[in-house]
Amino acid sequence: MRLDETLNADSGVYFEGTLIDALQTPYQLIEVFDTPAVGKLMRIDGANMISERDEFFYHENLVHPAAIAHPAPRNVLIIGGGDGGSSEEVLKHTTVERVVLVELDQDVIDMAKKHFSAVHREVFSNPKLDLRIMDGAAFVSSTEERFDLIYLDLTDPIGSAASLYTPAFYADLKSILNSCGALVLHIGSPFSHADRVALTLADLRTVFARISPYFVHIPTYGACWGFAVASEALDLDMAAAEIERRLKARSISDRRFYNGEMHRAMLALPEYVKSLIA
Repeated sequence: MRLDETLNADSGVYFEGTLIDALQTPYQLIEVFDTPAVGKLMRIDGANMISERDEFFYHENLVHPAAIAHPAPRNVLIIGGGDGGSSEEVLKHTTVERVVLVELDQDVIDMAKKHFSAVHREVFSNPKLDLRIMDGAAFVSSTEERFDLIYLDLTDPIGSAASLYTPAFYADLKSILNSCGALVLHIGSPFSHADRVALTLADLRTVFARISPYFVHIPTYGACWGFAVASEALDLDMAAAEIERRLKARSISDRRFYNGEMHRAMLALPEYVKSLIA
């Protein structure tokens, strides 16, 4: 079976795969395929989310740049991320004492537990993980906690997720960050989603003083993909040697992508991206 996903009206990516599980939840259609190229692949409403073979391209690079730049992240919030991959990466940092994972759809977690132990590595049983099944915006508006890092590990900004990609929500998130804290999110492909990348960064700039975009190719998404760290003070511009020192100090050896040199490389922007986000 050919699994097509459009990147925009004129291009896309495909994988060959066999359907092994599917569930229509109150919120979305979750499907799991077995593919020769990337192993088990989870799709939500027809969009590729994670795969066994390349999840580290996404999860390591979503999590580690901001986490390693922070001197001692302790309290972390993840909105979305029901596959458990981002929680597993965050909890590699020995300074982290607690991760609050807010996932709208219990069925995403159940499907991940059933099929993607290679991604979450049983993180759902980690006593540092505090799982909340609820709307992310509702959690943010009601919590009295403060966080060192907040990750939006969401689907693309359409449907129920659209309201979580707005300046108003970014401002709500800023209000629950500690002074050295940061918000991290994915922003799409600068080649295939140029308008989305430019708009998201512009919206973030209306709320935060410091915006650090960075980019990496993700095979399952079929594109160079963007991330952004938004904060008032956190600086991602670190020497590779200092990054390696912090990785060693926190005993983060289980990595397949991220290191000090790649951190530096991802922050380097090609000219077409510089002009896009200027």
